[in-house]
Amino acid sequence: MDHSKLAKEILTLVGGEQNVTALVHCTTRLRFKLKNREKANKAMLKKLPNVIQVMEMAGQFQIVIGPDVNEVYREIMMATNLDDVKEEEAQDEDKESFFNRAIDVISSIFTPLLGAMAGVGILKGLLILAVDFGWIVKEEGTYQILHAAADSLFYFMPILLAITSARKFRTDPYISVVIAGALLYPDLIEIYNEGLDITFLGLPIFLTNYSTSVIPIIIAVYVMSKIQPIINKWFHSSIRTFFTPLFLIATMVPLTLLVFGPFGTIVSKWLGIGYSFLYEGSPFIAGAIVGFFWQILVIFGLHWGLVPIAVNNLSQFGLDTFAAMLTPAIFAQAGSTLGVWLKTRNKQVKAISGPATFAGVLGITEPAIYGITLRFKKPFIIGCIGGAVGGAIVGVSGAAANSVAVPGLTTLPVYFGQGFPLFIIAIIIAVCIAAIGTFLFGYRDEEEDDEIVPSSKAEHPAIEDSIIYSPLAGAVIPLEQVEDEVFSSGAIGGGVAIIPTEGKLFSPVNGVVTSIFPSNHAFGITSDAGIEILIHIGMNTVQLGGKDFDVQINKGDKITKGQLLATFDIMGIVHAGCSITTPIVITNSMEYLDVISIEAENVEVGERLITIVK
Repeated sequence: MDHSKLAKEILTLVGGEQNVTALVHCTTRLRFKLKNREKANKAMLKKLPNVIQVMEMAGQFQIVIGPDVNEVYREIMMATNLDDVKEEEAQDEDKESFFNRAIDVISSIFTPLLGAMAGVGILKGLLILAVDFGWIVKEEGTYQILHAAADSLFYFMPILLAITSARKFRTDPYISVVIAGALLYPDLIEIYNEGLDITFLGLPIFLTNYSTSVIPIIIAVYVMSKIQPIINKWFHSSIRTFFTPLFLIATMVPLTLLVFGPFGTIVSKWLGIGYSFLYEGSPFIAGAIVGFFWQILVIFGLHWGLVPIAVNNLSQFGLDTFAAMLTPAIFAQAGSTLGVWLKTRNKQVKAISGPATFAGVLGITEPAIYGITLRFKKPFIIGCIGGAVGGAIVGVSGAAANSVAVPGLTTLPVYFGQGFPLFIIAIIIAVCIAAIGTFLFGYRDEEEDDEIVPSSKAEHPAIEDSIIYSPLAGAVIPLEQVEDEVFSSGAIGGGVAIIPTEGKLFSPVNGVVTSIFPSNHAFGITSDAGIEILIHIGMNTVQLGGKDFDVQINKGDKITKGQLLATFDIMGIVHAGCSITTPIVITNSMEYLDVISIEAENVEVGERLITIVK
């Protein structure tokens, strides 16, 4: 995968850097916050190689890429100044529902820590096994150093959350870290451990151990983000650099210890009590519900809203049963994908399902879900059922995580302890139900009768609603000769390209205009027969920003064959250094038996250009 190229293509198709308010990523997804979602070309993004799925959920424009998402994210951040985007540029933030904004805040704060969480989770699990099997002794320096490495993320959670919260709330990250550091300051911890009283200006401070806390620092940084712009107005620019931090540190640290810390601690305790009430009421039912619905939440990107429950459980109780109950659901989707891999004879499906199964076992289920199980529907439902059965068994077992970890094969040692054998059995049962159920009942290859496939493409009769007429006059070249690999590789779909001799674009079919690219150089059309057509005037013409293009129609317009859609200045495009080669691509080619282009060297407007074989 060319990460740099994919990053540039994605950035262009979401409307460019100027359309991005914020960007974060999790294990498989880029999560964009866009100013104008209409500028994002969702259809084109879905057609990009290595893009698994595109969706709009929880106030975010999410692009599912898979395990390489971190590299693509890094390339985007290196090529842009997105870290410097200002909050006031978020034009539609206030229009979002409270629920969507809450999910967005939680995911933005926790997703940057996901890689580190996975690493320390695996290390902590391996240490647990090493101690249990007598391979290492806790008193040894080797164990103590590795344990410090594995436990540091959890112990210093407030400092890490201060950084990610400051980034989300657009406030000073260094002042935020100072506030978090005060919560963990050794002298204050010693006062707490000795049970001594402490006051601030005569007001009593109720100290607690903030080393693993989550909510207090997030509240503190949020409040600071609202106060800082006000404080900045108080001081002249010549002294603002010094006095704004002074004021914020001197006020926010005491406020956090006096108000936000105790309040956050109370909320954390009640969250833990509420979870315990639901779990202890019926571990079997709780596990079944979590196991069945977890992957459904993943589809919509809503699972991040429940991450604080797992972290809070570890903070309050030292163990987390929630992560244990959802683990079989992850393995079950991998099991369903395995069932498809075992059953299919379709080379393309087998090529997708094999790697997706492996990724799912490691805890990354998006390739399995979007590439296989959700695509064929029944495997996904069977996987959810397997997850429910496994989750119910785990609930009864009492198994729990000893650390924050991304559930998967490599982090299974994190669950070592009470109920671990039954926990492993639950995962195996979930995988077996999903794999066997999918193999027997959930999937079969689409039937193809080889006898009806003729030996020559020309033998297919021309059906009127299966013909795409030329929208341009000019020279015809095969799609493979287009200088852009996105088109020449056929990744977007089959078709042909034209080098136009006249700057007029006409409708190739009767249908509807489904999309117009913001720079007016590309059009999406769906014919009355359901054929999806992309016409891309020139190469790299997006950089012209609409110059040299004059569009005659609007998105959503009903159009007829031969209707003028747009005019363009061929000489202006050429003088700007762009190619005028224009691909006409059938983006839903996979739905048809074949896409046949004419073999003529030249074509006139209205002549038959492409025949769709149904």
